[in-house]
Parts: sequence; structure tokens; C-alpha cells
Amino acid sequence: MIFFKKLFKGLDKKYIRASIFAPIAMVFEVFLQTLIPVLMARIIDVGIVNSDISYTVRVGIQMVVIALVSMLVGALSARWSSVGALGFAKNIRQRMFNNVQDFSFKNTNKFGTASLVTRLTTDVTNTQNMYLMTLRVAVRAPVMLIMAVSMCFYINKNLSTVFLFIIPILVLVIAVIAKKAFPLFEKMLKQYDALNGIVRENLTAIRTIKAFVREDYENEKFHKAADEVRKAQFNAENLIIKAFPIATFLLYATIIVIQLRGGIMIINGTLLTGELISLITYAGQVLFAILMLAMIFVTFVISQASIKRIVAVLDEKPSIITLASKTNDIYTVHSGTVEFKNVFFSYTEDTNNCVLKDINLKIKKGQTVGIIGGTGSSKTTLVQLIPRLYDVISGTVFIDGIDVRYYELEELRKNVSMVLQNNVLFSGTIAENLKWGNEDASDEDLIEACTVADAHSFITGFSDGYQTMLGQGGVNVSGGQKQRLCIARALLAKPKVLIFDDSTSAVDTATDSRIRAGLKKSLPDTTKIIIAQRINSVQDADQIFVIDDGQIVDVGTHDELVYTSTIYGEVYEQQCAGMDSTPCISQTKEVN
Repeated sequence: MIFFKKLFKGLDKKYIRASIFAPIAMVFEVFLQTLIPVLMARIIDVGIVNSDISYTVRVGIQMVVIALVSMLVGALSARWSSVGALGFAKNIRQRMFNNVQDFSFKNTNKFGTASLVTRLTTDVTNTQNMYLMTLRVAVRAPVMLIMAVSMCFYINKNLSTVFLFIIPILVLVIAVIAKKAFPLFEKMLKQYDALNGIVRENLTAIRTIKAFVREDYENEKFHKAADEVRKAQFNAENLIIKAFPIATFLLYATIIVIQLRGGIMIINGTLLTGELISLITYAGQVLFAILMLAMIFVTFVISQASIKRIVAVLDEKPSIITLASKTNDIYTVHSGTVEFKNVFFSYTEDTNNCVLKDINLKIKKGQTVGIIGGTGSSKTTLVQLIPRLYDVISGTVFIDGIDVRYYELEELRKNVSMVLQNNVLFSGTIAENLKWGNEDASDEDLIEACTVADAHSFITGFSDGYQTMLGQGGVNVSGGQKQRLCIARALLAKPKVLIFDDSTSAVDTATDSRIRAGLKKSLPDTTKIIIAQRINSVQDADQIFVIDDGQIVDVGTHDELVYTSTIYGEVYEQQCAGMDSTPCISQTKEVN
């Protein structure tokens, strides 16, 4: 019940009104329908038996009017219930999506991307169907059951006692099946998560799959996942569908009993023919109501697993929150000085399994800093702590002398721009993608940022220039072009701290050099942090940090580290072997 309350939070009043009117109209419709068999019995027992044509016509007209009014009310109920259910689902999806937007990487990793997609789509759809069934059938079925059984007792109590035995048996059967079915549906939804994960991974990496000719392998993997879903779905629904034949058998057995006993009572003169026909009709309504309840039961069991998963997302609290200042001040980033003091970090929050250990460093306003280290040395993890994509488990990260946890996230991330290792562009024009950095940027701002990022020349080479449409993920531009667009996007934010996470790896050294020169000239007061694998990308930095196994092992300028740092010296020798001059110039070409 608590779960249901959470689902209704924030629901618009117009959807609440529709959800209230729908069952009210449904009750009125069912009431009218239960009157029809009584009128039919009167036509038979009074009109036909007494050959009273006028009475028969009069009662027949009443039946037609009642049927038409019932149909009209039913149509209104169907419309209101549909409006209410669609609004209910829209509200849940919006709240879930809003909450996901506030998730940290840690929160997202907890659920997994594929699972979040399933919860926002399949699980919400299951819940929507449950809500629609509740408005339509969950009201109609019990009301019809109560009214039909009541009318049966009104007509003949002795003949109707059979319902007192049959209904408890049906309720017990449904309750037992529901208890066994719930965990099976939970397992089924987890298999959906796994299937969605495979589909998402496959579509994202389709170029790699084709490059390595792994289509057959991926097809086999998808086939196995789809078959696991089929098996889980079969096991769950195979148990559920048993409720329908059991309900049908018991209710038809009830009708047979009524017919046999009713026939005997007619022969004995204790029951009229019209009354028996109306009793059989009401028994049919009871059968229909029981089958509808079985349908509700199926939908309810499925939705219970989905509701549990939805509420888990709604209840998840973002792990990244702004700490309250003791002075209630609202801090703003002014200069961009960055400092780490005794910082430890672990993705698992296990202090014995830290990927960053005792990090201490200070970067002054306007400095350009390079970070060098081997693969897996936690370079990216280090810079992700600055805009609080993750939080330290001990120690402190400062910007302008203030713990980053005291900044509002919007203020912090607006002033700390990251060009990520995996560059992401979205469907839309180049201009629309660039304006992610600053939605109010003018055309002149776009050109200026793209010029610094060495992107203006290739953009103007397109027939539509800045209005060129990009496919999802920027599939119609090269890797180097994508990187330069992402750099320009970050520049448009005019941040105080600018972080490049190996973000020029796909451009040639000449382009890399032009970008660094443009940054130095256009952003002299911006603190620039450059993670790179190539020596020439950081050799002009004011200072370079060498990281190994999550620790800063050496600090200095390029000229100093070449001779004093074993790791830096080895990288330098590997990249510059055979070169006749310094600085080292890599021959890397732009990746297409």
C-alpha cells in the first residue's frame, strides 16, 4: 500500500478527477446491467404467460433505454479510465527520469543502464496496465459479482446458496497462485534487464562488431538471452494462466447445478421459468466477474514486481548532495584554484581497496597542468573528483579554498568543464550540440570557440556549416572532428577550470599544438588540466603530475621530469626514440 502512495505523488488534478469519475460511472453501468435480467424475467413470467402484449412492449422499451444509458455511461467510464491511466504513467516516467538526472555515477552503476531503461519502459507500462485494469475491471468485477449474487438471493435464496461455497474456493486458489507467481515475475524482469543490456551494447558497438566479423557470436548471445526471457516468461505465466481454467470450470459447474436444481423446482412449482432464466443470466455475470478478477490478479502480480522496481528508482537518493554551509553562504567559483588534500577514493567505498591513495596537489589559477600515467593508474578518476562526478571517501578537494561539497552542483559544474575521454554528441545540428556549453551563445561565440578548438575550418567545409545535422553519437564525423567539437562545446561554457581527459588523442600533433596554443591565448586565466598519453600534449605545461597505481609519484616540468622521473623518462624515451630533436614530436595521425 505504501508503494501505491508513492506512485501517486505529484499526479495532476485532471488525471485524479478522471480516475475518480471512471469507477463512479462504471458502478452506475453495472447497476443498470443487473436490472436487465429482472426485466427479462418479468416479460416471460408476466407478459408472455398472461399474453399481455402492452406489458411486454412497455418492459421491452425499458430494457432498451437501460441498455443505451448503460452503453453511454460505459463509454464515458472507458474514456476517463484511459485518460487517468495515461496520465498516471506519464507522471511516473517523468518523476523517475527527473530522479535519474540527479543520480551520480555511483547511483547509475547501482542499477545499470539497461535496467533503468527497462524500468522506465516495460515496468511503467506494466504498472499503467494495472492502473487501467484497476479503474475499469477492478471496480466493475467485484461490483458486478456482489450485485449479481445479491439478485440471485433476491430471486431464490435456496438456489443461490451454491455461491457461498464456490466463491471462497476461487479466492483461495487465486491467493495460492499469486504467492507462488510473484518471485517468478521478478526473475522474468531481471532477464529483460539482461536482454536490454545486450541490445544496447550491441547497437552501441556495432562498428566494432562488424570490424571483427563477430555478427554470428552476437546473434548467438542475443538468442541465448532472448531464450532466457522466454523461459522465465513461460514459467511465470504458465502458473498464472492456470487460474482461468479453474475459475471457468468451477463457475460452469455452478451453472449446471443451478439448471438441474432449478428445473426440478419449476416442475415442483416453486420456481418460475423466467426466474430460472434470470438466475442463469446472473450466474453468467458471476462467471464473467470471476474471470475479470482472474485477469486483474494476473496484471496485479506482474505489476507488483514492476512497482517494486519503479519505487526503488524513485526512492534512490542521489549520493552526491550539497553540504550545508555553517554560515549559510552560497559559494561561487571565482578563480579556479584547485587543491587536493590527503584524498583517498574507492569505487566500492572499501578503504582497503582505494584506487586513489593520499593525493596531495595544488594547481594555481590560470596554470596549465599535465597528468601522465599508465593505463589504469586512475588519472580519469582523479579529475572526476573535481566536478563531483564521484566523492572522496576521505580527504578534501578544494576549489578557491572551499570544499567542493559545499558548492551547489550547478554552480560547480558550470565552472568546471570536462572534455571526456569518450566524446558524446547528440542528434541535432552542430550548433545545437555546441550550445550545450552555453544555450545563449551567439553565432560569433560559436565561431570563436570553434576557431580555438581548430574546428571552424572543417565545419565550414560542410554544405550546411553550423546547421549540419549530426547523427546520434556524431556518427557522420571523424573521431578527431568529434573531439574538436566537444572541446569547442566545453569552451563555450567559459569555465574557471577546464579538464581534458585524453581528449586530443584522435587528432594529429599539428592540430593538437594549434589547439593548445589557442587555449593559452584565449583562456589565460582558466585553469587547464590535461590528461594525456603523449608527451608532446603536456610538455609545455607549468607542471606535470606523474601518477602510478593511484599515487602521485613525481611532480615537475617536462625538462625536470625527463631526468628525475623514471616513469616519465621511460615514456619519453619510448615516444621519442629515434628523434633527432627536442621537443619530442609524435607522428600520430588524425583518426577517422
